[in-house]
Amino acid sequence: MLPTDLYINGRWRPGAGGQRFDVLNPADESVLASVASAEVADARDALDAAQAAMQDWAARTPRHRSEVLRRAFELIIARTEDFARLITLENGKARADALGEVAYAAEFFRWFAEEAVRAEGRVSRAPASGARILVQHKPAGLAVLITPWNYPAAMGTRKLAPALAAGCGAIVKPASETPLTMLALMPVLEEAGVPPGLVNVLPSRRTGELVDHLLHDPRVRVVSFTGSTEVGRTLLRSAADQVLKPAMELGGNAPLIVFEDADLDQAVQGAMLAKMRNLGEACTAANRFYVHERVAAAFTAKFTAAMGDLRMGNGLDPSVQVGPLVNAQTRDTVAALVDDAVARGARVELGGTRPNGKGFFYPPTVLSQVPETAACVRAEIFGPVAAIQTFADESEVIRRANDTEYGLVAYVFTRDMARGLRVCEALDFGMVGLNRGLVSDPAAPFGGVKQSGLGREGGHDGLLEFLETQYISVDW
Repeated sequence: MLPTDLYINGRWRPGAGGQRFDVLNPADESVLASVASAEVADARDALDAAQAAMQDWAARTPRHRSEVLRRAFELIIARTEDFARLITLENGKARADALGEVAYAAEFFRWFAEEAVRAEGRVSRAPASGARILVQHKPAGLAVLITPWNYPAAMGTRKLAPALAAGCGAIVKPASETPLTMLALMPVLEEAGVPPGLVNVLPSRRTGELVDHLLHDPRVRVVSFTGSTEVGRTLLRSAADQVLKPAMELGGNAPLIVFEDADLDQAVQGAMLAKMRNLGEACTAANRFYVHERVAAAFTAKFTAAMGDLRMGNGLDPSVQVGPLVNAQTRDTVAALVDDAVARGARVELGGTRPNGKGFFYPPTVLSQVPETAACVRAEIFGPVAAIQTFADESEVIRRANDTEYGLVAYVFTRDMARGLRVCEALDFGMVGLNRGLVSDPAAPFGGVKQSGLGREGGHDGLLEFLETQYISVDW
């Protein structure tokens, strides 16, 4: 049976106020479930539970924590089909994307199972005093993990796995659009050996009040958030009051650059992945296409043909590659951005028209001759729309690519490795895909610069977000 209540101290219970909210299937707008909505009183109980459970969990050996995380990985993989179906039902993404997300989500538990035993310190000697310098890493404290709707499994496990590996307790606030996947993960963690109370899940329609309370409790020491830059700024203001350790993965405006010497088939394949993975509903999605004027026509034709081959429909259908967007607001925002670009002179190569009928669908769309004044050049599209512009030389495209407040990820396609690396270094982004349309990897540090966030998730860096460094000066 699908869990729909709050998960606090290892038990399912309704919210303190008795309120619930509906979760919709974006493919047909039907109600999937009614989910309990947490109140401040529930947050207090979750904090009490997490604090008590963390004392024992932090004292357990790194190997013990590692084995629990490894077991969680194995259990998620064994339930891949169930999780993928649930993700598609509440998020809308196509089955292939959902299966990919489950594998990606599970891998964070396997990666951090291996990292849990590698929180190594050091011993050295101070050059002047001769004192021994002993450095070790300790669990930072309770963590509040706020996850988005676009990856309801993976964005949770990307935070939970390192928190548990480090020895921290956690309160998870999933997105209201997609709380079911995170709730469904809790029985898996129980079976894996995560003790009651260590992880608590609080879906809520009163997100602002709930999170503000959590961030002002002195027991909370870490806040990790994935979502919009606007919300991230608000959370940072709240985090400042308690001087919390923040990890912020915020908005993006990814440029995708295709040079004249690029392998166009490789570039199209990479562009399809960078644009259409998760239907474009990703902060890593290619947002601005810069194609050298010499190959713009050829690239646009090949790319448009590839986009035109995609089938749109209910994501549960294995033949569908393009499901609905998550909600009506997202669909309407995408449609408005396309209409604005066309009104300013962009040419529609494919799509561009919202379909009639139920579901929050928008078709794969390719725009060429997009002017710099179009709103989609500055704003995240967050949908299946590629906005193509042209450029003439390297310095010009670097300047245009960097002309954004965001700095999460960029993509570069060229056969010239010297130029490729030179351009990558010149791009003011935390991550760059060179001849690749995918950069996300549990073994790599994920994160951006400028208004795209603080800190890193994944890799060894992801563990450090949940650890504090302690220095002991010793004579012996």
